[in-house]
Amino acid sequence: MQYTHSDDELIKQPIGYWSWAAYKAVVTRTRAALDEIGTTQPQWWVLAQVARADSPKTRTEVSRILRDYLDTGAAAMEAEIDTTITQGWITEDPEGRLALTPEGSAFYAKAAVLQEELWEERHADISDEEYLTTMKVLQRFIHNTGGRFWHH
Repeated sequence: MQYTHSDDELIKQPIGYWSWAAYKAVVTRTRAALDEIGTTQPQWWVLAQVARADSPKTRTEVSRILRDYLDTGAAAMEAEIDTTITQGWITEDPEGRLALTPEGSAFYAKAAVLQEELWEERHADISDEEYLTTMKVLQRFIHNTGGRFWHH
């Protein structure tokens, strides 16, 4: 890969621009790939929350966890949960507990393979050490500017 600037020039580049450009590239690629298999990124989040839960989660719990992901918002998350139910991937019992249907389990497995492929694509030629450093540096930028992580 050829970098846009020399090291001396890169050190002076604005983190706001480059973090935004990275966000935009990763999210755009992820959403396009998920669209190709017939889902959205928020619907994937819902499926993953339900599929990976140790015990059944309620609609309220899933919505509360996910509503701040990428500034999705509560109303949009509720609509995405509704869509997973309409698609036949998830059921909701009278207490609001969500469960995967057999079709949902199969679709989740397909989407999980795609997500793994996307992970490998994004991480090509990036060592675990480089990735860890990047994550820690980004979290320090957030901390230093008074920002908050999605889960705080």
